[in-house]
Amino acid sequence: MARKATHGSTMEALLAAELPAGDDWQFEPKWDGFRCLARRDGAEVTLTSKSGKPLARYFPEVIEMLAGLEAKRFVLDGELIILVGDVLSFDALQQRLHPAESRIRKLAKETPAGVMAFDLLELDDTPLTAESLRERRKALERFFAKNAAPGLHLSPATIDRKIALGWLERSGGALDGVIAKRLDLDYRPGERAMIKVKQQRTADCVVGGFRYAEKKREVGSLLLGLYNDEGLLDHVGFTSALAAADRPALTKKLEKLIEPPGFTGNAPGSPSRWNNERSTQWHPLKPVLVVEVRYDQVTGRRFRHGTGFLRWRPDKDPKRCAFDQLAPELRPSELEELFSASRSRRGTRRPSERRSER
Repeated sequence: MARKATHGSTMEALLAAELPAGDDWQFEPKWDGFRCLARRDGAEVTLTSKSGKPLARYFPEVIEMLAGLEAKRFVLDGELIILVGDVLSFDALQQRLHPAESRIRKLAKETPAGVMAFDLLELDDTPLTAESLRERRKALERFFAKNAAPGLHLSPATIDRKIALGWLERSGGALDGVIAKRLDLDYRPGERAMIKVKQQRTADCVVGGFRYAEKKREVGSLLLGLYNDEGLLDHVGFTSALAAADRPALTKKLEKLIEPPGFTGNAPGSPSRWNNERSTQWHPLKPVLVVEVRYDQVTGRRFRHGTGFLRWRPDKDPKRCAFDQLAPELRPSELEELFSASRSRRGTRRPSERRSER
């Protein structure tokens, strides 16, 4: 029986405004998936999220794939990803977190997941976390040379900052940004020992509604909307980054504009087992206010995270706030074109070109 891995958490990253310069850095795409540690110890295979939660039951096809590799004992650090059509889909990953095994099995057949690996932490009985990234990357590439399988992918890496900047410029769909790691650094579980840079973008949105703060009759968040091709206002996200000093006056202004329906297309969700009535109740507004917000990622025509408030746009016609201003998703076919071009330039390591047979 192999010695159990002692690293129970992933190495994390600090958010930075720009990529570091110098020859001591390796750059990798930051994939839009579920971060996980994939372990195999003989017949036992596990997937563990960066928060320590088990993921194996939600991805049976990944467990089966890893159990069929030539290597019998290893720990990979990577991202779980799902390709739907020609787009990596975070929504499809979220759908896997379902209590019904029958539903999970159905989705595993319809939209099989894969692993995009970017680090090797243990192989056979040998822990690699004390080795430098430079040596671990070599070991990872040797691992892939011996363990080809549909659904197992080697994430590209480069020491060329210009190539990494190209990845960053194209990020926003399949890519969630770029990660920078020191080549001489060992693997440090639980520490923020890497740097991540995300592409920040802005959008002008209609304020279609608002929610009160949880314990005050004061605005807590603005609900944002964009007009779709049918001219309907779809809910796309929220911003709660409002200055405390501005909230009392803003609340009075919003209350005067309360008028159904607010959103004429997709509206904010109703209460669920994840949200109670109080936290989901919202008030519709006459669609006359426009706000400029900063966002980092769009998934399923919605902002993935809360947005940053930048400024009000009284000069902007609400009807001109449409989806066409959002950055398009970067598709895997475009990524392959980008990576193929980058391989001809010095300092880029060849990515795995094996894809899941879907």
